Amino acid sequence: MGHGDGRGRMVSPTGADDAGTGILHVDMDAFYAGVEILDDPTLRGLPLIIGAPDGRSVVSSASYEARRYGVRAAMPVSQALRLCPSARIVPPHFHRYQEVSRQIMTIFESITPLVEPLSVDEAFLDVRGVRRLWGSPAVVAGLIRRRVREEVGITCSVGVAATKHVAKMASTLAKPDGMLVVAAAETLDFLAPRPVRSMWGVGPKAAEALEGRGIRTILDVRQSSQEMLDRAVGSALGHRIAQLARGEDARAVDTERVEKSVGHEETFDIDVTDREFLRSELLRLADRVAARLRRAEWEATTVSIKVRYDDFRTVSRSQTLPEPTAVGQRIGASAQTLFEAIDSCDPVRLLGVRAEKLRPAGAVGLALWDDDEDWRRVEGAVDSATARFGSATITRARHLGRGDGRGAVWHPKDHGID
Repeated sequence: MGHGDGRGRMVSPTGADDAGTGILHVDMDAFYAGVEILDDPTLRGLPLIIGAPDGRSVVSSASYEARRYGVRAAMPVSQALRLCPSARIVPPHFHRYQEVSRQIMTIFESITPLVEPLSVDEAFLDVRGVRRLWGSPAVVAGLIRRRVREEVGITCSVGVAATKHVAKMASTLAKPDGMLVVAAAETLDFLAPRPVRSMWGVGPKAAEALEGRGIRTILDVRQSSQEMLDRAVGSALGHRIAQLARGEDARAVDTERVEKSVGHEETFDIDVTDREFLRSELLRLADRVAARLRRAEWEATTVSIKVRYDDFRTVSRSQTLPEPTAVGQRIGASAQTLFEAIDSCDPVRLLGVRAEKLRPAGAVGLALWDDDEDWRRVEGAVDSATARFGSATITRARHLGRGDGRGAVWHPKDHGID
């Protein structure tokens, strides 16, 4: 795969064979950095780090000039500056990124109704039904790249393939500002030499487990027994990667795709050892998560927490709720229970709460006895006050006057790391 900095880039020549294709994966190039350069052209060509200037914060995104020094998203800003001392730090402007994202999605939807956004800066498109209107898939891909550049002012990379998995891999290889077409008949040859780490859904731990058994490429996956794959990564993932290695991916472009989780995280200015304070923070973060759920009319069926310690060791835990909820008190209580079960008293650098496996509010109805009725009424009143007076005017009494020195509440996982 590509190296994230443009090395190893692969692009298709004009007129490349796109027989049997129809799925596009379109991905903006270093999106946050691209928007900042769009708004301030003097930044063009400079190594940029998008993030807070506080050395304890993390990198949200980086320009390709900074990436060539080894700067990566989610890396501590302090580490990024050691790698690239000349980098310019630019604070993130998330409302602006959302605004530009809407422009981009509008372009996609003007070409085909079959658009599946994955985040603010990438989407799948099914263009098989618009051939008569716009041309073959590769022609459509070229049109999209042109329109995004001319109408929005940033660049994107596009993978064109017969399946979502291969299209996503192709767009990564084409970065930056490129297009890679993989004809259906070329799928197996395209996949064979790619590292297992490049497969969509294979994380670092699964990759290490496969590599430890000598399974380093997708061809190695194809040549391995199902039993060996299952032993390495478990039955579910083992069967899944065996299918993907054979070029089999029946997933359609899902126009009904919704946000699968809502979360908030906080990086502290000073590492925290006070367990009671951390429990309070979990409740505060849960309140923010619940408020977002209620605004979007969703409920969560699972709660998860993330704890990052002073040595950057990160622990995650999750719990399925007895019934779906958008009540902050309920989400917070679950988060606190998960936290208490972690056997560590080391100083905490970052804390996060996430609501997962969302479903429309009220989809399963209320139980005969609603244990959360009082809290629903209280939090509903809070929502009304917030809508009228702003979010800074109301909070739990336990959060007032703490003087705790919290850092910026933004974290890239809240907004999707670029």
